[in-house]
Amino acid sequence: MLKKIIVSIVCLFVSVSAFAGVDSKLVTSAEKYLNSITGLNGGFVQTANGKQEKGTFSMLRPGRVRLDYDNMPIQLISDGQDLYFFDKSLDQITTVPLTSTPAGILVRKNIDLKNADISVVETNDYKNTFSLKLNLRGQEGLGHMTVVFDKKPIKLNSWSVVDATGATTDVAFRNLAEKTKFAKDFFQISRHKTINTNDGDDFYD
Repeated sequence: MLKKIIVSIVCLFVSVSAFAGVDSKLVTSAEKYLNSITGLNGGFVQTANGKQEKGTFSMLRPGRVRLDYDNMPIQLISDGQDLYFFDKSLDQITTVPLTSTPAGILVRKNIDLKNADISVVETNDYKNTFSLKLNLRGQEGLGHMTVVFDKKPIKLNSWSVVDATGATTDVAFRNLAEKTKFAKDFFQISRHKTINTNDGDDFYD
């Protein structure tokens, strides 16, 4: 009997601790803010593998994201379906489904942090900011994402993505402002394409 009581207490403690790790008010605040955003534009500082890179960040919901790097011939672009990693110097594109990346959560048409396939596993409340750690249900092995928000007013501050290998990429935003008007092809890759002709390959923009 004593053993059963001890086991019950341990199980209760674990359950309470896990529940205490998520503040529903913070989740609701983040969800309301993210759904209120149509578009954003501003600067970013990315830290990965001990290196820092700066650039310009643009987002237009649903589904569209673009990161342009200041000192690298690289773009990250999502057109609403896929996420493209475009190396301009090599004219090479690597494509992954947007839905397979934690970052795709932020640009959905409807962001549901409570009842959909998104799992908020931890929240943290600080003096001037708060954060949500989240992943896709059933895809925990693909990594997770921690999103940090300013409190007053609520605003996207930064995010940190940990991929399936454990590698971490931190992105901190600077001077983000609302923007909804972008060029028609802004969230599409502009590259040199190749066509075959009798005289060889022609290149055009």
